[in-house]
Amino acid sequence: MSLEALRNALPEYAKDQKLNLGSLAAEPSLSAQQRAGTFVVSALASRNATVIRHILAEFGPLLSAEALNAAKAAASIMGMNNIYYRFTHLVHGDYATMPAKLRMNVMAKPGVEKVDFELWSLAVSAINGCGMCMESHEKVLLQHGTTKEQVQAAIRIAAVVHATAATLDAEEALAA
Repeated sequence: MSLEALRNALPEYAKDQKLNLGSLAAEPSLSAQQRAGTFVVSALASRNATVIRHILAEFGPLLSAEALNAAKAAASIMGMNNIYYRFTHLVHGDYATMPAKLRMNVMAKPGVEKVDFELWSLAVSAINGCGMCMESHEKVLLQHGTTKEQVQAAIRIAAVVHATAATLDAEEALAA
């Protein structure tokens, strides 16, 4: 399994996704770890088993054990945080001022550089549609010297990986 196999699994009408997967795999604005981790967290957030297997086969070996664990942790913690903070943002009221009372220890010591973990958290937040989280992570990234081009590259990866997962989900449903 690899990125090429994932591209080949896409139907012809998803040719743009095939092309985008290929070009984003060599995205020059991100470090190798940032790029690989963004692919991994985006696959995990997509929740599609085929996408996860192919992306992990391609990009997992490019990450150290610590970085792979941090990517998994980013997908996991943001899965929780995106729901909670999207709720507090959309419902308004007193919820935004109340303590979350949710453990988020991994954010303090993720096992990789803060910038990489923030970038991965941003990608997952984009997939999960949490505006409050996206704004927060983007702000931290820019404060730490990440360029807008790097932020955009991570979001482009998240968008294409998610669209790939949605396409494969739809094809599976149509075939059933």
